[in-house]
Amino acid sequence: MFLQNMRIDVHHHFFLDAQKKAKQSSKVGFRTPDENLPWGPQTSLAAMDNLGVQTAILSPPPVSSNSSGAEVRADVRQQNIHSSQLCAAYPGRFGFLAGLPLMDDVEGSLEEIAFSLDVLGADGVTLMSSYGVGDSAKYIADDMYDPIWEELDRRHAVVLLHGAQTPSSTPYPHPLLGVPISEVPNETYKAAAQLVVSGKKRRFHNVNIILTHLGGSTPFLAPRVAALSHYMGCPLTPDEIIGDFKSFYFETALSAHETTLAAMATFVPSDRLLFGTDFPAVSIKSVRWYTENLENYFAGRPLDLANIMRDNALKLFPNLGKSRDQYPSGVHQISDQLHDEPQCTVNL
Repeated sequence: MFLQNMRIDVHHHFFLDAQKKAKQSSKVGFRTPDENLPWGPQTSLAAMDNLGVQTAILSPPPVSSNSSGAEVRADVRQQNIHSSQLCAAYPGRFGFLAGLPLMDDVEGSLEEIAFSLDVLGADGVTLMSSYGVGDSAKYIADDMYDPIWEELDRRHAVVLLHGAQTPSSTPYPHPLLGVPISEVPNETYKAAAQLVVSGKKRRFHNVNIILTHLGGSTPFLAPRVAALSHYMGCPLTPDEIIGDFKSFYFETALSAHETTLAAMATFVPSDRLLFGTDFPAVSIKSVRWYTENLENYFAGRPLDLANIMRDNALKLFPNLGKSRDQYPSGVHQISDQLHDEPQCTVNL
């Protein structure tokens, strides 16, 4: 077994508004564990200690929205400041990936990238597979978003790409098969495939993109894309398309099992795999089941397991855990009251 309390969890959410989170989950056919709401840093720290996680890299939960403007910018800014303050309040326990406004707000997104990475010391950025709802939604390789990708590429940034909670055109098939279970993995695939066939994965090759949940259905549909998208006019050859799919990183949250890990072993080397949990969206019990699957699969390969659990993340996030003691005027370290578990009510 991998040495306890050494893991790095690259997929770890925070919920600043418990009521809003519970309502959002209910709308998409899921239930956030009652014991994880209301969320505070101690909720995560207790789970991390239970699960042998040294550092969790925080990211906001995926939410589909058409909202943009000054209020959204301000909410996202407050969210990122709060994440940075958590990192300072609990040295070595948290990193964070900055959220952005609706990507249609290109100027606001570029400003938030600069502020979060340069001022707050964010470890990267988190993006959803698409932005907007209904017919107005755009996937992340849309030409409108090129200035954002150009800036992320210039910075050699790390991006955690999370599937949006986009409902299907038909109802989800069963009350136990809601949108997060049945649709989110395919949304991750669609965003990854769009980046590949549009040529933007190789155009913005300096961006290190982590696909959540082992890429969802990406590893299994990549060969389908390779031949059929080439047939439909993609200038990349099938082998080039497969190669670009293999250039992503993949994290293990809610996906590690002998079946999926065996498939991934034929798709990418172990240095492309990272450990993730998706806590607190799911229970400690669920996380432990997937973690044990991962440990059992790599039981005979301790070096590979150590790389997945920790070392691969340290290579991607070289500044993880470093001091965030310095803040610009107007941005202060978090109050000592945070250690007493306040209930955060910032509306996101």
